[in-house]
This record gives sequence, structure tokens and C-alpha cells, in this order.
Amino acid sequence: MKIGLIGLNQTGKTTLFDLLTGRDAETVSSSGKSVAGIGSGDVPDERIDFLSALYKPKKTIYAKIELTDVAGFSTSSDGRNSGAAKFLNDVRPCEALVHVLRAFESDSVIHEFDTIDPLRDLEAVETEMLFADLEMIEKRVAKIKAGKKVTKEHESEIALLETCFEWLEKGGSIREMEMSEDDRLSIRSFAFLTEKPRLAVVNVDEHQWENGTYPNQEALLTLCEKLHIPLIHLCVEMELEISRLPDEDKEIFMEDMGIEQPGISVLARAVYGLLGLISFLTVGEDEVRAWTIEEGTIAKKAAGKVHSDIERGFIRAEVVKYDNIRELGTMAKVKEKGLFRLEGKEYIVVDGDIINFRFNV
Repeated sequence: MKIGLIGLNQTGKTTLFDLLTGRDAETVSSSGKSVAGIGSGDVPDERIDFLSALYKPKKTIYAKIELTDVAGFSTSSDGRNSGAAKFLNDVRPCEALVHVLRAFESDSVIHEFDTIDPLRDLEAVETEMLFADLEMIEKRVAKIKAGKKVTKEHESEIALLETCFEWLEKGGSIREMEMSEDDRLSIRSFAFLTEKPRLAVVNVDEHQWENGTYPNQEALLTLCEKLHIPLIHLCVEMELEISRLPDEDKEIFMEDMGIEQPGISVLARAVYGLLGLISFLTVGEDEVRAWTIEEGTIAKKAAGKVHSDIERGFIRAEVVKYDNIRELGTMAKVKEKGLFRLEGKEYIVVDGDIINFRFNV
């Protein structure tokens, strides 16, 4: 999962990156220019915590997300992004985008527009990406038409791109545009920005967290619903402080602040849902591990995540539900209750399945 953190300057985006990766983002190069910070973070999983305590393995490995802290861009007075080219270049390789929106108030961290309005900020970045897609289509169509020979394939491409252009001009996004799977595959190489799944994170301060309100909240919720952009709320600064506390103090602090789960857990779950991802688990004395796969993946393909030889020589999958081992306490008791199953290669893996693959090569 390559996730891009995007947003205007001074939104708390890099602080969120620090929280997710457990280290500081390198946002300035030796030349003094803004660069994207790159890192990875473990996806917290209480199932892995429980299984690790049960098996006491040599290694415990959580699922990971790869993160790019895309350098924030500054919007000029005419509403266009003065650093658009660099921003768009960093965003394009990302599989999904997490848009960090500022709601928090601060006298020491001044918003470039001088006022706090997450709705306006969302619209500014969404508009920038829509313009970028329109520009890409215009350049590609012009290049084809300027060629010495326009083939039937070129004509089909032009027709599809012009349809996309009309859709975008009406304010639509490529990800919500109805098209065949073949057409969807044919435009994949363009990496259209409005095709990328996105999630909005409203970064609130402690007062806003406690009161559940911030500027333009209702209008922002309405727009995100219209654009089908999932939205979550985090107090990023507070979450970062919690992450640095001793383990025995974290739960007490979270309870006092009304935080049910750490922010990284909330965000990771939202990203998983956005991309249609799940985790299956493998256990043993050597290793307890979470493996990330797409929802709907069959057992044989899931085996390939562990090792290509296991997929090639797949025989059966030994499957136990996590909830069963959590309830009964040991694998032996799960088997005594008849809750241990053998599944074939077409079995569709479910989130939280504990799997041991039988294979022969």
C-alpha cells in the first residue's frame, strides 16, 4: 500500500507522518528545497498482539503501510498552486491519498489564508488535481492528432479520453465514472489523480475534539458525502503525545480524552476499507505475522503472499477463525471443538483467518 499524505502547508500533515512512521519526516533536501518524506509504519492489530503473547514467537510482524509525506504546496492569490508540478509529480505514484485538512486553531502556526476553513482547503486541492487530469488529457489528444498516422486504436483512445474530459469538466472524478473494465485498464497508465481513492482526515485541536465541532463542519461533511470521500477526525498533536507515553499511561490518557482507539488504528482501518484490503494471519513459535491481501482473494493466491513455492505446490489450507482461538485460548481447544477446517484452493480468505498452508513442491 503506497499511501500519499497530501494537503496545504501548516495542516499537521508531517506530524501525522511522524505518528504513523514513528520517526521524523525528511522534508527538506540539502539544496533547501521541499521534498517528499518517505517511510513505512506498522498497522496496529490487537489480534497480532494476542497471538504473539500466546505463541511467544521469535519475531512478530505487523502489516505495513508505505507512506509518502508529499511536500505541502502553497496556493497563490489566484487560487492556483504555485508548486503544482512538484506536488503532482509526487502524488502520481501513490495508490491512495489521505488528505489532511486543518481545523485546529493556533496563534503560532499561521494558515496561509489567515483563516481556518477545511471545506475551502479540500476544494482547493481537489480542483488542482482535476485541472491536472484535464491538462493531461488535452496534451495526449493533441499529441495523437499531431502524429503522422492516426490508427483505429488511436481513434478509440481519443474517444475515451474526450468522454473523460467531458465528465471532468462537469466536476466528476475518473474513479466514479462508469466504464468497462477494458476501458478502465486502458487508461491506467495515465495514473489520473481523480481516479485515486482518497480519504479526508480533519486535524482538530483538543478543544474541538472535546466539543465535536469545528469551522464549516456540516458543509464539509456534505461535500465529502457528495464526492464519496470517507472522512475521519483526529487530534494529531494529541495522538503524537500519546504515542510517546509509557504503555501503562497510554490507556489512562486515552480514556480521559475519550479516545477509544489510537489514531493510527482508526486511519489504518479506514485505508484498508478504502482499498478493499484485509489481513490473514500466520502463527508459530518462529513467527506471528499479518499478511495484507485484497478482499475476495482465494486461498491459493493468498499462499503466494507467503511464498511462490507454497502457491505452486498448494494442497490445502488449514483455517482457524481468530475469534475462536481468542475465546478458547489455545489451538488445541479449537481443534477439540471441531472448529479447525481444511479448505481448498478456491476458498475465499476472510479477514482474521489464521492459516497454515499445506503444500508440496
